[in-house]
This record gives sequence, structure tokens and C-alpha cells, in this order.
Amino acid sequence: MKASLKGRYETDKDRGVAAATVAFNAGDVKLRASLTDATVVNGPSLNGLALAVEKPGFFIVDYNVPKKDFRFQFMNSVRVADKPLNLTYIHGRGDNRTILEGTLVFDSANKVSANHVLGSGNCKLKYTYVHGGLTTFEQWYDLAKNSWDFAVSRKVYGDDMFRASYQTSSKALALEWSRNSKINGDFKIQAALNLAEELRVPKLTAESTWNFEM
Repeated sequence: MKASLKGRYETDKDRGVAAATVAFNAGDVKLRASLTDATVVNGPSLNGLALAVEKPGFFIVDYNVPKKDFRFQFMNSVRVADKPLNLTYIHGRGDNRTILEGTLVFDSANKVSANHVLGSGNCKLKYTYVHGGLTTFEQWYDLAKNSWDFAVSRKVYGDDMFRASYQTSSKALALEWSRNSKINGDFKIQAALNLAEELRVPKLTAESTWNFEM
């Protein structure tokens, strides 16, 4: 059985948020339950409680308990010109929205992906290039907004990663430092800035996660 605790603080909201997740295997499927501080603040409640069943590589079924809402996700992989094409079908019953995703992996350094919301003109194309196994370049094209988004990330010291991203449509700039450590836990610090605003005050977010084997 695995458990995780996550803490998150955002300067614009001037408050912290906590969450906990417990997961265990039942044969070839994983069962997961998660809750937030809203579940226990002001007495026990169903707020923030979610349940999930997952068979890795095949499907995920999420259930939002207070909203009584299901979210289905199915995955499959086929080969196109001897290259793996990973397909994902996502449907949310509450918002009645269906998303189709596909990723074609050319090699360990290059892949292209597409994301489309059925019944809308919302379609995003993405190209990812990994240089030397350490630096990743990403670029998206949003057909609905006719705009480009860019991101570059770099692994340093093994566990640390620095990432910068920019959205041209909203002029949103973000800088991020994250670390994934099996010993000291995971953390992420992000500074986001909207360059379109007159008062350019960065929004700071700090997040820490601790994982446990039970």
C-alpha cells in the first residue's frame, strides 16, 4: 500500500491546501482514494473525496464523491509505420465532454501529439524534442486561438529540473523549479507572471509531496 501527502500554498489566495492519497493493488488493478483538507475541516464530510480504479496502460475510472460524477479514461497503443502511436479517450459525464489524444513517438528524442475536444474547434498540436536526455523543448499550436505556446526544461543534479514556459495568447510567463527525490520527497516552486497586466505582480506557488510505503 502506498500513501502520499501533499501541501500547496499560493500567494494570491494567501492560504494553503492539503491533500492525501492512499493507493493499493488488487490483482492487476490499482485502487485509489484521495481527500483534501475540505474533507475534514469543520467536521468530516464528503467534500474533496475522490475514488479511482486503474489498470495501468488500459483504463482509469475516477469518481468524484460529492459531485457524484464519473470520469472515464481508456488507453491503447498501436503501431504506425513501425512507430508506437499512443491513443487516449477521455469522457467526463458531468460536463459531457469527450477528449481524444494521440501521441506518435518517432524515437527517444522526438514525438508529436494532438489533443481534440469533440464537438468543438478546440484542437492542439504539440512537438517535443529531447536533447541529450537532459534538455526538453516543447511547442504547442492552438488551432482555436491561432497561437503558439513554448516551454523548455533542463534536468540538473539528477533530481532537479528547471522549466520556463510562455503562452503567446495570454502573455503568461512561468518559471518553475522542481525536485523528485525518493529520500526527501518531491517539491515544486513556481513563479507565474502575466505580462499583459499593468501591475505585473508574480504569483508564487509552493508545493511539497511526501510518499510513504505502508
